[in-house]
Amino acid sequence: MFHPIPGFSGLLLGPLVFLGVGAVSYFTKKYEAYNLDPQDKPGAFEPFLAKYIRTAEFIIGLATGSIVLLVGSSALHGQGGRLPWFYASPLLLLAWCVFYGIAFMVWLIFHYEEHQHGTPHTRLAYSLSETLGFSSVVCFLSGYIWLIFQVTS
Repeated sequence: MFHPIPGFSGLLLGPLVFLGVGAVSYFTKKYEAYNLDPQDKPGAFEPFLAKYIRTAEFIIGLATGSIVLLVGSSALHGQGGRLPWFYASPLLLLAWCVFYGIAFMVWLIFHYEEHQHGTPHTRLAYSLSETLGFSSVVCFLSGYIWLIFQVTS
């Protein structure tokens, strides 16, 4: 009988979330290009950018704190300082959350700067921004819910 490695589900679910969110985001866009600055006012996106970055930082902080706390507390448990195998998938989902969150911040800052230099905010660029941000949130929530079920069962 085939037994995948511990965390296989979490390892696989992260990219599947990204692909699913990306497909929904891309295929719900009506136009080929969008203006990042509301009402064509230069710099009008900057307050939104600050809010998006702060939200991503908050979620990343919660996810990394949870990973560090859970893994660090394993030293206090028996089993030679190791966590049981069933924690691997929810922890990997939290790791995907961190990865997508960091990519979201970098992409958003980079692309907004490009937009200020005249590069259009295309359907693909808009979809990638949404995909990275929402994939981070979905992986965070899924990882936490999964972790709660694992801890309480």
